This record gives sequence, C-alpha cells and structure tokens, in this order.
Amino acid sequence: MSKLNNKVEAHHRSITEVLDDKKYTVDYFQREYQWEERHIEQLVSDLTASFLNEYKPEHKRKDIENYNSYYLGSFVVSEKDGQRSIIDGQQRLTSLTLLLIYLNNLQKELGLKEKLEPLVFSEKYGEMSFNIQVDERISCMESLFKSGVYEAKETDDESTLNMISRYGDIEKAFPEEIKKHIILPFFIDWLRYNVILVEIIAYSDENAYTIFETMNDRGLNLTPTEMFKGFILSKFEDSKKRQKANELWKIAIQELHTYDKDEDQRFIQAWFRAQYAESIRQAKAGSKNEDFEKIGTHFHSWFRDNLNKVGIKQEDSEGFQSFIDKDFKFFLNAYKHILTAERKLTDTLSHVFYIKRWGIANSLSYPLLLASLQTTDNSDTVLEKIDLVARYIEIFVVRRSVNFRKFASSSIRYTMYTLVKEIRRTEVHKLKDILKRKLDEMEEPWVGVQNFRLHSQNGVFVKFLLSRITSYVEQQSGLNSSFEKYYHNPGGKSFEVEHIWADKYADHKEEFEQESDFQKYRNRIGALVLLPRGTNQSYGAKPYNDKLNHYIKENLLVQSLCPLTYQNNPNFLSMNNKLTFPFKAHKEFRKADISDRQKLYQAICESIWSTKSYTNLK
Repeated sequence: MSKLNNKVEAHHRSITEVLDDKKYTVDYFQREYQWEERHIEQLVSDLTASFLNEYKPEHKRKDIENYNSYYLGSFVVSEKDGQRSIIDGQQRLTSLTLLLIYLNNLQKELGLKEKLEPLVFSEKYGEMSFNIQVDERISCMESLFKSGVYEAKETDDESTLNMISRYGDIEKAFPEEIKKHIILPFFIDWLRYNVILVEIIAYSDENAYTIFETMNDRGLNLTPTEMFKGFILSKFEDSKKRQKANELWKIAIQELHTYDKDEDQRFIQAWFRAQYAESIRQAKAGSKNEDFEKIGTHFHSWFRDNLNKVGIKQEDSEGFQSFIDKDFKFFLNAYKHILTAERKLTDTLSHVFYIKRWGIANSLSYPLLLASLQTTDNSDTVLEKIDLVARYIEIFVVRRSVNFRKFASSSIRYTMYTLVKEIRRTEVHKLKDILKRKLDEMEEPWVGVQNFRLHSQNGVFVKFLLSRITSYVEQQSGLNSSFEKYYHNPGGKSFEVEHIWADKYADHKEEFEQESDFQKYRNRIGALVLLPRGTNQSYGAKPYNDKLNHYIKENLLVQSLCPLTYQNNPNFLSMNNKLTFPFKAHKEFRKADISDRQKLYQAICESIWSTKSYTNLK
C-alpha cells in the first residue's frame, strides 16, 4: 500500500469549499436518505437562529466576515483516482443541498441574483449533473431546482419520497423574518462562508470505513443531557440519594432511547419550554435569542443560568433532589404518554395520534401539550389536558389548511408560544375556556371547505381530511371503522384519493369554457373520495354512471352517492337525521352536485371538529 493510501487528512471547510463545483458519489450503504421532519426542523432552526443572533439591520454584507462561525459537524469521504465517495455524512449534505435549492428558489422569487447554482450542480460539456449524484434522485432534484415542486411517482424510492417531504419541511420551518429582499443575501453569504464542516479524507476504502466506525461507535463527547445530569447530581449532598437519582435517570434515558436516540434531548427541551421559558426571540431582524431558542440549543447551560425561573436556589440540595424525584418523573411519564399515543390510536389520546399525522412542528406541539400540566395532577387529569390541547392543535391546523393558510413554525411560533404561557399550569376548566376562546377568535371559517380543492402540494392533507371524514361517518352510523384503515393500513389494503370525475374535459364542455376551470372543479374536495388502491386505478377513467354501480360496494361516504344507500339502511338514516347532515343521492354528477358535496363535507367537518368539548357545564 502506498503512502498516499495510508494518508488521512482533516480540514475545516466552509459550505462553499465543500460543495462549489464539487462532485460526490454516495457509498452503497449510505444511499438511503432517511432524515425526518424533526431533523430538518432542528437544522433550519439552529442555522437561522445562529445567523439572527449576529445580524443587525445596520450591517453591511462585508460585516458577515466577522460573524461567529457555525460548526455543522464532520463528513468522511474516500478519494480514489480523483473521485470522491461519501462514506459518512450524506444525510447532512443532502439536507444542505435541499436547503440551498430552497434558498435558490426563494431568492429568485424576490428578484435576487445570488449565485447558488454551483453549490447544487455543475455543468460540463453542456450537461448538468448534481454535486451529490445519485441516479434515482435526479428527476426529483431537477424538478425541485426548477420549480420547487415534484410530483411523486409510484416507482420513486423511499429516499426520493423523503426528499420531497423534507423540502416541504424546509418551506415550513424557514423564518419569515429572513424571507426579505434585504436580509436574505446576508443569510446566504453567512451560510456559504461561515457554516463550517470538518472534511475527513481517506485515500483507501479501508481507512474510510475504519474512521466511519470509530466516529459512530466510540464517540465520547458528552451530550447536553449528560451535562445536565452532571450539574444536577453535583448539587446532591447525600451520596446515596445521588446514586438513587442516577439509577432513575439512567433507566429513564434508556427508555427514551428506545423511541429515538435523541428523544431524551427533545423531552427536556419540550419540558423546559412548556414550564419555565419566559421569552422568545422577536420576529424581526437583529433580535437576540431568548429562552425558547437557548433551550433548543443549550438547555443544560440555560438551566444552570436560570435556576430562578425553575424555582430552585443554587445551594438548595433538597430542591434539586425534589426536581428529579418529583418534577422529572412526572413530566417524563406525561411525555411517554404522548410518544405512545403518537404510535397507537386510542380513545383517550386520539387527537395526539391525529396531530402526529397532520399537525404543527414538534418544537411547538410538545411544549403546548405539556404546558397546562401541574405535578399535582392525577393521571386522568394529565390525559384529559393533553388531549384537550391536541384537539385544539388539530382544529387549528385543519381550519388553516381548508382555507389555504400555511402554519409553518416560522409563522406561528410566536402565537403558539404565547399560548404556552397562557395555559401554563392551568386547571381543566380554565384550559377549556382559553382554548375555546382562541378557536372562536380564528379568522379561518369552516365555510372555506366550500372552495377547498386538491393541488400539487396538499395531497397529504387531502388524504388526512378524507380519512377523518370517511371514518367519522361510518363510526357515527355504528360501523366498525377507523381513521387508520383509510389513512395508513399496514398489512391491509391501502386507500387512495379517487376523482369522481374522470380526467376528460371533453365530457364537461357544456359546463366549462376553459379546461383550467374544469380541472379546478374536478379537484374540489366534494369531487373526491377514498377507494382501495386497485379499485381506484380500475375506476379512474370510467364515466360517473358506470362508477355508480361499483360505488355501492365501497365505504359509506362513497355509498352515499348512490340512491340505493337511502333504502333499507336504518343506521345510516338514523345518523343522518340525528346529525342533520345534507346527505343526498346523486344520480348524475355535475358542477352543482360538487357544490352540494362541498356543503356536506363542510357540515361533517364542523361536527368532527366542534368546540363543544371545550364548553364547561355549569
């Protein structure tokens, strides 16, 4: 083996140095892109918060050179014959590429001309290729780069589908205060030149894999959770009590790690934000990080510096003991209830399950869910409070969604955190009053359902909405039905959104002068239902009269189109009389019929997401 093959190099590199006009392949065992929403949210939050902590409106772009650098971690590449393969770090580099694509699209919208393309792709002999080249992802990357949208195909792999979702998460998480003509170029410069990675280059696969294993298996850096524990236990005067607390802590953290390796940190961040944080960074340029942001990045040092907000004195050994024995145990148990409810639909915490599928970012939802709790609450009260807040979140996001209003964390973070403080440590009756008032004050009415339609970026929500409506109608009619069956049914039939109208403009020219108007009506929620995957594909192109004969065999919401459903179906008719929904049969399905179904769906939504559960009985 040559000396070059034995050589290993490590260099600090800016993002520009790492990506500008560079080419990487991805090693076979690193090919899947697996980041989840929480990872993207954390990345965007950390980067933008660090930038805003430095930026001041009076600065010139050259002042960015003096801003603090942000260390983003390391990545390992194997270099042979001038070609570089990513051995470790492609999750982070792929996510950075998605962020750069988003920023490029954003700056074009603002009329800026920042040169970000070389960080994403390079061109040689007239052909464009991406700097991180994975063949299966090319069509997705090209579409996102050109338009910010990619229509998923059945043949797309899991990594591609994840990339589409994570690009959408970047849109949701990116702060409004940076989306401005003046500020965005500053952030782009800071990202390009002040965000640093450590590039580790090995000139043989063997050395590269050894480095990869060492970094992943033998890391000894203390996590924020371990530093937090160390500080608290150092305050114990009784060694036996310290040992007991340490054992309790170890068991608790191990249990959280069965959910995710970073779950312990998310728990403590949510707990502190819910119960102790008093401030949040203002949504304006030049604002400094406050409690909310500091807890998100360094909760261990925030705790040490803010004992007064937690209610513990520096030398109060018994106070620290009580904090572990009482507060830590109580909020840990509540948090585990949330994690369990996210994974399994139960009657007690059903809305926690729903908002995991369609809700706000965890950095906002978890503090909200924990905010009203008090350590004196019994287990029933804890569950009731959590579900009341989860129901509020679901109503909030559904009403925003049917009115085409976004709820990106960047745009609602201040509103939601204000609510955290308002409901903090409240009794159930007061919690109900606050949440009902907040919903009554919302500007987005249910009448928005009448104009709601499917478009290229809301397919996930449309399926969520139809799954909730379909299962609700069946449950209210006494059928054994569930949301899971329609939204995601592991081991069973998967359901898809079915257009009642076939995609044939020629059949509807008498009602529409323009094909674009036909397409808008065809995509309206009243013209959509859920059908099993194979059935949906076989019905798709048929005219309505042919479909009607098959619809009678499907779920009750689909059956409700058929005249036969209104005969000899006492449970359905009883439900309809009781809830006064405007159900009716549709022997034909024209423009007016879609409008009627829109009104029906609105009435069902108002029933599902009624605020009656927040009314205190006197």
